Formats: sequence, structure tokens, C-alpha cells
Amino acid sequence: MYLRFGWVVGNVGLIGTLIIVTLATSITFLTSLSIASIATNAPVKAGGAYFLISRSLGVEMGGAVGIPLFLAQAFSVALYIMGFSESMVAIFPVLNMKLVGIVTTVLLSLLALFSTKAAIRAQFVILAVIAFSLISFFLGSPIEDSHIELWGVPAAQSVNFWTVFAVFFPAVTGIMAGVNMSGDLKDPAKSIPRGTFMAVGVGYLIYMVVPFFFAFRADAATLVSDNMIMQKIAFWGFAILLGIWGATLSSAVGSLLGAPRVLQALSVDKVLPSKLSFLGRGSGPEKIPRAATIFTSIIALILVSVGDLNMIAPILTMFFLTTYGTLNLTSGIETLLQSPSFRPKFRVHWIFSFLGTIGCIAVMFLINAFATSIAIVIISGIYVWLRRRRLKTTFGDVTRGMLLQIARYALLRLDSKAVDAKSWRPNILVFSGMPTKRWHLIDFAYGIAQEKGLITVATILPGEGVSQERVTKHEQNISSYLSDKNIKTLVRVTRAENAFIGSKQLVNSYGLGSVVPNTILLGDTEENKHHEPYCDMVSHFYQLKRNVIILQNDFKLNYAGEKKIDLWWGGLKGNGGLMMIIAHLIRTSPRWQNIEVCVKMVVASEEAAKGTRENLKKILFEMRVAFDYEIIVSRGRKFWDILEEESKESTMVMMGLKVPDENFSDYYKQLKANTKVIKNKVFFLAAERIEFKDVLN
Repeated sequence: MYLRFGWVVGNVGLIGTLIIVTLATSITFLTSLSIASIATNAPVKAGGAYFLISRSLGVEMGGAVGIPLFLAQAFSVALYIMGFSESMVAIFPVLNMKLVGIVTTVLLSLLALFSTKAAIRAQFVILAVIAFSLISFFLGSPIEDSHIELWGVPAAQSVNFWTVFAVFFPAVTGIMAGVNMSGDLKDPAKSIPRGTFMAVGVGYLIYMVVPFFFAFRADAATLVSDNMIMQKIAFWGFAILLGIWGATLSSAVGSLLGAPRVLQALSVDKVLPSKLSFLGRGSGPEKIPRAATIFTSIIALILVSVGDLNMIAPILTMFFLTTYGTLNLTSGIETLLQSPSFRPKFRVHWIFSFLGTIGCIAVMFLINAFATSIAIVIISGIYVWLRRRRLKTTFGDVTRGMLLQIARYALLRLDSKAVDAKSWRPNILVFSGMPTKRWHLIDFAYGIAQEKGLITVATILPGEGVSQERVTKHEQNISSYLSDKNIKTLVRVTRAENAFIGSKQLVNSYGLGSVVPNTILLGDTEENKHHEPYCDMVSHFYQLKRNVIILQNDFKLNYAGEKKIDLWWGGLKGNGGLMMIIAHLIRTSPRWQNIEVCVKMVVASEEAAKGTRENLKKILFEMRVAFDYEIIVSRGRKFWDILEEESKESTMVMMGLKVPDENFSDYYKQLKANTKVIKNKVFFLAAERIEFKDVLN
């Protein structure tokens, strides 16, 4: 206002300036509405904007915005003090600018360190000085015959409208000063909305009045060329210098009070590394974050002593605008979701909040697209870092509500569409028991799902009297174990009389709408007493139209080295198509490397081999899969002998199962005996009502 407002009026004219002020204030007003909505929904504690964002969008998003916000405020302390020092040296050339900056930083830090109330009272004195400077300006007189265009000036003098807007906008971004003091307010839910609205309103009124005095007291060319024109117009010019000092010191104190409190909240929520936990301590009845204040002051002192913040300043502005945009986004999402827990006393339609978000993003790119990009990269990097740390919090957020809304929309859309072979993927239900005992099942499922298909790890707790508390605890333990291994799956634990009855009951009922497991992955059974119920369970899955994949219990597929899969094939229909799809998913999975798949068929004669070979070559070409193939002439040998000879040393062997009938138990027992020497065998039973050949074509 003191140094650049005349330049704004001179470049875009009186009406242009009023439009810029209105547009800029509109964005901060929309942000104020969002702040009021969030602040009146639940008790607000220390941390300001970080607290508001983290309690809605989660600690990771809060931290991703909160850490840059702290740095922006800490750097701003130095920025404002350096501005104050420069103006002091301009009036008193004998002074050393760095020394003035260091002394000022120390004095303001001591004020903030020992009494928040005293620091706030000092703001009233500064406010009075600023008010006095404005009165002096209003009582001033014209310095020349003014000639101000109502809309713009001649092209030779004019700067692009949006460039001028970008220069002015930082003048309206101080609305967070009160929010940052949230932990020190007696009634934040009352004080934050009232104070923020008054700040926006008073600021808008002053910014709308001042341009008229510029326009009628100086010429456009003078306003553009003279940064100190306000001092020349004022009744008492020195009052403008006092105003400049008051504005810089006021902003410095505001940042020096706000930054440590954001840092304190970040430390309390364990967003910062444990070594910095001391920054979360509060001292005295006011719970002043003295350690955080000292830390902030040290940063400011270093920057005042050695730093030139001209290059950093635009990025700091982006951090502030990101905070405003995220607050708008938070309010918009909360309102749109209409969660029962979101009941603000001050209600705002979600459209206004999202308009504020869009406005902040647009202004960021208008001010400095390069700085915006850097800010986005920094914030994204912090977010990823916090996600990898898997922070545990005692408070919830809207993430689950957002995902539920997305899931609801997707489920209803899926239910309205027929199953399409072209979009088929295995939705796998893995009966693993305890993951540590049958890890190979989860590992195999995750390899073929490729983080795109759904996996559910299921466990049956057998026996009577199993409590729901035990089921829940078991589910939590498995989820935690899989999360530690970076395996993203659903987990389902249920109780039943025995594992086989429980498995059938779970498959009968598990799923939501049309999203049900289409493929069941099992380990083999080794105890004779379990053979009959096991086969009955497989038959039950087939009748429910669920594909079944069975891995032997000692299955192990190493990731290192070259691997060969033998796929014993009888045609594209049924099992053959399913095996082809799974083999393709394994071969293209980033989890496994250097895997070669060889499709093998047995024919009775050389004549049959010739036609089969050409047909298989054509099929594989049309399927666009890089599989090898081999046609084997039996020459009177039994299939099992051929299988042993050809696949005994293979890394994995895929084979189909016959359709279950009344003799399936005997058939399966004989199959296991015939393939006893084959390691890493996988049996497939295709049951789903889908043409697997269409998936491949």
C-alpha cells in the first residue's frame, strides 16, 4: 500500500484498481468463509491453518501444507525485518542495515518469547501508528494537476492488467494472522470468524478509498515512477515512514507469533522427526512455544545476517496461497460430503469454497508460474515423505468419507453395466490363514494382481465361542503385518465351525454389489481326513461360478534369475483361457523378471502335431503374447510320464482341473499322486461365466 499502490493506480487507472482490489479481496473473502465454516464446526486448538487442515484432510495433507507454511512464516519474519532495516538506513544512513536487522529480530523475539499478550498489545500501538499515517495521507494535498484515466493509461506507460494484479495481491494475504493464534484465543470459534471478516472488511474499505486520493492528487506518470509518492502527498510525510515501519514490524510480529505455534502443533502431532519433539513444549500459563520461538528466531537471524530473500519471496507467497486454497478445499469437501460430524454454526455452500480454491490456484500461476511449480513439488515431496512414515493419529479425517462417496458412485455404475471380458481382471480371495504360514499364496496373488486387481486375504477362525473382539484383533494384526510389507489388500476374518464350512460361507456372502471375488486362491490339503471336505469346498466354489487356483503348499518362486513356466494346454476354452491370462499377468508383472512361458500340448502323431503347431502359432500371434510353444508327440507314452520328463526341472507348472462331479475327490487324489514329482505346480479350474478367449483377443 505504501510503496506500490500508487504504481498500481498509475498503470491500470482508477476503475482498473478498484476491480483489482475487488477481485483480490473476493478470493480472501471466500477463504474467510471457509475458515469460518471449519472453525465453527469443532474445537480449534493450537496450530492455526495446519490444525484446521490436518483434522479434515488428514495429518499427511496437513503436514504437507503446515511445514511449508511454517517456513514461509519464518522466512517472512526476516523479509519484513529486512524491509524495516532498509527504510531505517534510508533515513539514517549512518546505521548498518544488518546490525539494525539483528537488533530488531532479537527485540521482537524477546517480546514474543516471554509474553504473547505483550506482543499482541504492541500490535495495537503499531495499528495506531498505521491509522495515523493514513489520516496524514487523507489530509494531504495534490502535488500537481492529476490526469488519471478511469480505465488504463497510454500503452507506453501501461503494464499488463494481470501483472499489476499479481503485484497487488500479496497486500490482501495477511488474513491468517488471527487464525495462527488459534491456541491462544479464549473462544476461537467466535474470534476467528469475527476477526477474519473484520480484517477483510476493513482492508477492503481502505484499499477502495486510497486509490481515489492517489487519482486526484498526482498524475499517472508520477504515480508509476515514484515509489514514495504517498509520503509527498501526505500532510506530514514522516507519518508515512512511521506507517511503513509499523506495517513491517506488525507483519514481523504476526509471523513471529504464528510460525512457532504451527511448528509446535506439527511437533505435538509427531509430524516432525522425534529428535525435534522438544519443539512441541509449551511454557507458562500461556503455553508459549519458547523452544519453537527460539528456533524460528534463529532462522530469521541467519537470513537477516546473510540472506537475500528476493528470489525466495515469490515461493513464500505460493506457500501462503496454497494454504488458503487448501482451506477452501477442506471446507468444500466437508460440506459436499455432508458427514454427520460436520455441523458448523457458520454454513457455507460448497460452491463458494471451491470457487475460492480455483481462485487461489489461478492467482498462483498469474503471480509466478515457476514459483508455483516449485511450491507444488516441495509440498508433494513432503506429502509423499509423510505417507511413507505412516503416521498414526488419534483424530480422524474426511479421507474415508471421500473414498466411500467415490466407491458408492463406482459401485452403482458397475451394477448398471454387464460384465465385459475386455475389462476382466482377477478379483482374488486368498484363503491364507495366518499370512506367515502361507505367505506364498499372498505373494502369488499380489504378483498377478499387479496393484490393479483387488485382493482379499481371508482367514477362518475355527471353533466355538470365538468372540468378535478376537476376530477384530486378528483382522487388525493381519492388516498391520501386510501394511508393514507394503502389500495393499483387503482383509477378512470370520469365525465358523471349521475352516471348510467357514470358507464356503464366506464365498457365499462376501462382496458388495457386482464387486465379488471371481477367483479363489487356495493352498493344497495334505491331511487325508481333510481331503473329502476340501474337494467338496472346491466343488462348491465351482458351483458358485468362482474360478479356483490351487498352489501346492511348498510352492516357491524366486525373484532372481531366469524362470520357466510350463503351461500344459488343452485349448482356449475354460481352463486353457484362464491359464493363458494368469501366465500373461505373471510374465508382465513388475514383481517377477526374466520369466519365459512355454505352452505345451501332447498329440498322438506327427501328422497331428503339424496341424496343431500351425494352429497354436496362429492363436498365440492373435493373442499378442510372447509365449513359446512346444508340440509333443506321445509315441505311446502316458501323459504323466511325458509331464515328468518335460517339466520336472521347470520353475512352475500350470495344469487344468476337470469339472467337479461325484467322483471329483477320487480324481483329485489320483491327480496329486500322478504329479507328485512336479515342483511348484498350480492347478486351475475356470468356472466364471465369461469367455476367457475374448479377454485375450
